[in-house]
Amino acid sequence: MSQMDLAESPAVAGFGTYEEAVRWITSRVSFGIRPGLLRMESLMERLGNPHRRLKFIHVAGTNGKGSTCAYLSAVIARCGYDVGTFTSPYLEKYTNRIKVNGADIGEADLLRLVNEMKPHVEAIAAGELGEPTMFEVSTALAILYFARVAYPDFVVWETGLGGRLDSTNIVTPILSVITNVQHDHMEILGDTLEKVAFEKAGIVKNGVPVVSAVEQPGVVETIEAVCKERKATLYLLGREFDYEPVESQLDRQTFDFRGPFRGLERLPITLNGSHQFKNAAVAVMALEVLRQYYALIVDDEELREGLAATQWPGRLEMVSEQPRILLDGAHNPEGAESLAAALRVVYRYRKLRFLMGMLSTKNHSGYLDHILPLVDTLIVTEPVWVKKMDASALADLARKKAAEIGATVEIVVEPDWKLALEQLERSTGEDDLAVVAGTLYLISDVRSWILHKSDSEKGW
Repeated sequence: MSQMDLAESPAVAGFGTYEEAVRWITSRVSFGIRPGLLRMESLMERLGNPHRRLKFIHVAGTNGKGSTCAYLSAVIARCGYDVGTFTSPYLEKYTNRIKVNGADIGEADLLRLVNEMKPHVEAIAAGELGEPTMFEVSTALAILYFARVAYPDFVVWETGLGGRLDSTNIVTPILSVITNVQHDHMEILGDTLEKVAFEKAGIVKNGVPVVSAVEQPGVVETIEAVCKERKATLYLLGREFDYEPVESQLDRQTFDFRGPFRGLERLPITLNGSHQFKNAAVAVMALEVLRQYYALIVDDEELREGLAATQWPGRLEMVSEQPRILLDGAHNPEGAESLAAALRVVYRYRKLRFLMGMLSTKNHSGYLDHILPLVDTLIVTEPVWVKKMDASALADLARKKAAEIGATVEIVVEPDWKLALEQLERSTGEDDLAVVAGTLYLISDVRSWILHKSDSEKGW
């Protein structure tokens, strides 16, 4: 698009405050999820294709994306590089999703860039492509910030949903990562794991190396076929690289890493749960590929320091000691399995009090299979979000599931999450453990309330 075309974009009044700009972005949730890249391509062209100036590490997968992104960002920054990170959803404040070296995008920068984008968004909306979605606008905002304001050396770039038709797939990365493929968003991505894998493999680009921890034979075959077609070298967990847990204590785990280029012993992580070994190993393999292909300088000591310093809020995060309250954004059966494993191995308690709230689109029966055998009291509530699941319906499902598996669980229904949290706190004794889990929209509100006594700006 020429400069004349840019100049001819319709004049649209800008926003005066950060709050107005964010309200405009988040109001676009009403346009829903609209897979496809045509609107993103049009918006990027109008803005001068800023995404072509950046080096992206594109991360897709069902579970573990956020933790893997956190490990990558922490180590790259510890090695002296500037690193941008784009993740979703955000827990407390819209700016959380766009960071450089761990610091949120500034409100003034966000306001200025949104005002720059707004005329182009409105012009696209007026045409045959229709309204750009909230996530598309957020993705474009992140690209603009990284390309025109922050200039990071690398951008760790988390996929929103799927991969092939996700708005983040507008970029051509220097490395693609697919953490795993599990049962999630199957109403959009496909009714088999192989179909979901094909969608996630959409981030694979011609000649760009891929790191993955996918395991199921059919899923592996799907990923391998796409990589072969696009002549992209695949580094697969259990084949090209692997890990071996060495030590597992609360807030301290170590593992050995074996890769095609070298081995590393007793790498430390402080995120809890056995699943974090796999997430960290994927990140280390990604860093090893960057060392080999792009001469990323990773000193062993900085690698260890970065892994140990990695934090990821809302995932097995202890946010209160009296009573002990653990937050975890496990929202699908595989996430519940990892949470249950951590509750069996890592944490000690007399009684387990569990507060959960879900969206209506998830597989809750499979989730409850893992959680109910451990729980003494289950408090069912509702997240403040458009697709929330009715608390009474979820409680009915929990009662049915408890009867099927022979679990003795006290089930309490409290749709108001703040009242449910109060009940959780009252019922949790000194030797007990309280867990809040489910959709991150609930985790966001609870975390903000416990830590800051304020409401969150949560959103996808």
